[in-house]
Amino acid sequence: MGKIIFYEDKNFSGRHFECSHDCADLTCLLSRCNSIRVESGSFMIYEKPDFTGNQYFMRRGEYPDFHQWTGVTDSVSSCRHICTLPPGPASFNVRLYERIEFGGQMMDLMDDCPSVMDRFHVNDIFSCTVTDGNWLFYEHPNYRGRMYLILPGEYKRFSEWGGRTARVGSIRRIMDY
Repeated sequence: MGKIIFYEDKNFSGRHFECSHDCADLTCLLSRCNSIRVESGSFMIYEKPDFTGNQYFMRRGEYPDFHQWTGVTDSVSSCRHICTLPPGPASFNVRLYERIEFGGQMMDLMDDCPSVMDRFHVNDIFSCTVTDGNWLFYEHPNYRGRMYLILPGEYKRFSEWGGRTARVGSIRRIMDY
């Protein structure tokens, strides 16, 4: 089980809220979020309620200022606890497609990919199927830009994982490093 603490002010001060589970709406608990402490586990935080808007992956650690996780806004409106796998021979598998509804070229991935273009010679991933593990899709190569949490299941189009476009620059497995 994980534990995350949201603070209204920088440097872990002001009103705070402790959470160890998914929370679809934090807006009634905090007016803003300027610092976060993840005491255990990993979480995905979202700018909007119901796990929507920009997403940010938070692993164990201290984030005394919102610029350390977003650089954009002090708005955190929902969070999701992420079960991570320990490093080692854990099973990870995601099947990527260059067209919606699992069409076009199919690409299998079982490890981190710092550049989708270098590895598969495509810029866009329109659909995917995750059979094992949790993944992060990043908008740009080398794990930069907007990120999207990809849990086991089928995603017929990029909008189903919250993507604004089909651009996926890099992909990382979620595990305890």
